[in-house]
Amino acid sequence: MSMRSKTLRNTLFSSVGLYTEYVLGMLTAIVIARHLGPDHYGVYSLAIWLVAVGVAFTNSGTAGGAIKFVAELRGAEREDLIPCLLRYLRHAQRLFLLIVLVAGALLFVFAGDKLMPGLNHWMLLGFLVVAVATRASYMFNIGVAKGFENFRATAIVAMIATPLNLAMVLAVMWLDGSITWLLAVFVVSGLVFYETSRRQIGSLVPATVPGAAMGSGLIARVNRHMKFTACIVTVGFFAASEVEVLFLNLYAEPAAAGQFKVAYQLATGAALLVPGVFAALLLPMMANALSRGHEVAGRRFVASTFYLTFLAAPLVAFGIVFSDSVIGVLYGPAYAAAGPVFAVCLAMAALVTTTQGASSLLISADHQGQILVVSLVCGVLKVVLDAVLISRHGLDGAVVAFALVAVIGAIAVVWLAIRTSGVAPHWWRLLRIWAAALLAGLLALPLRDHMPAIAQIIAGTLVVSLVYGMLTVLFGCWSRDDIGYVQQIHQRLAGSRPRLGAKLLAWAHARARPEPT
Repeated sequence: MSMRSKTLRNTLFSSVGLYTEYVLGMLTAIVIARHLGPDHYGVYSLAIWLVAVGVAFTNSGTAGGAIKFVAELRGAEREDLIPCLLRYLRHAQRLFLLIVLVAGALLFVFAGDKLMPGLNHWMLLGFLVVAVATRASYMFNIGVAKGFENFRATAIVAMIATPLNLAMVLAVMWLDGSITWLLAVFVVSGLVFYETSRRQIGSLVPATVPGAAMGSGLIARVNRHMKFTACIVTVGFFAASEVEVLFLNLYAEPAAAGQFKVAYQLATGAALLVPGVFAALLLPMMANALSRGHEVAGRRFVASTFYLTFLAAPLVAFGIVFSDSVIGVLYGPAYAAAGPVFAVCLAMAALVTTTQGASSLLISADHQGQILVVSLVCGVLKVVLDAVLISRHGLDGAVVAFALVAVIGAIAVVWLAIRTSGVAPHWWRLLRIWAAALLAGLLALPLRDHMPAIAQIIAGTLVVSLVYGMLTVLFGCWSRDDIGYVQQIHQRLAGSRPRLGAKLLAWAHARARPEPT
């Protein structure tokens, strides 16, 4: 199987998993937000954010280490060391979990009344313990599956656990349940995700080979990866997550936190849903490429940046034009203030997503120290900006802080990847992509004022997609090799029918430039 075909197959399975998890997960979040309203949804979002903090810290370097080092050992044909590696990483994960649970207990004992007034703090502590432990283990199992480049397992987990979670949330809504019941559903769904993922990776991990042991060099590299990643996660989580929910609850009001949460969650979910089907493959692909040389990894960095930008650009154009309509249809008039917030968050989330090729290159090249510096600067900057801007400007301050940190972080990561690989993305090619997306959005703009909201979304999707696709061909965004591969797929799947499509591809192939070098 060729690398391009293997990547396409993995992308297909990754797409199934991501689309299932994010579409149904987003639908679940919409149901919860509508059921609770902005005030209570702000409080609920803070509880879920605390779990996310705990999961991120618990998996500091372990889930990512499973992806990176399992892929490396497979590439080096040392599968006999994989069981030893996983035992080592799981032991480290349990130590991180213990630290997280102690910190969580202290948090609720000394600051529970300030964070979540009116809720039972001991119940919340129990919720934190179970939810963090199960979801951290689930994410570790997913990391193992990705290290084996088995995205079929991740798709199966999503297809089983996510619909069940949605069904439980709908039952709570039908029974008019409170926040407590929704938190209980979150705990149960975590158990389902963990057990399903555990069963899926059981057949992937090879049997333990007697006498097999990790060498001191590999252990040192694993420890170095975990130490750096733990520091990166500790400071970088605040730069990458919706920490604004915390500050909006503290300095503004829960309703503002609820508005920001729906905008942020929808934006990041959409940004991951479209480009993420390819981005999910990047870390194991880049680790494998580096084992063949920096030149191969550099070419994959450039290609991945192009494809991620190509997929993200029309999403941003559509979101900016129709943000108010999207929020109105999905969440209702109570969340009208989230419309402009969604437009900004979507643009920034897509920008960060397009840099995932760069970050995967740095991690695979063991340059976690550079990412640590970027994460440290961005994390500290975001906390400072949130504290200052939110206390003075509320929701508007949260949007400005989020956008500034996203831009600074994206620029820094891409610059470091260029310096590491010695190869830069084809900037003019990327600029033509964004020009095509901008023009497609402008042509769809008149729809916004002449149609009902749901009709705007449907018609806008069609107009932006079709116009953007044609403009990328006219603007020379595709290389000759890209179009040639599309021609092969068209011939294989459809026998080059319809003929008009085959003629259009032939015309585009004739006028396209060779693959940029």
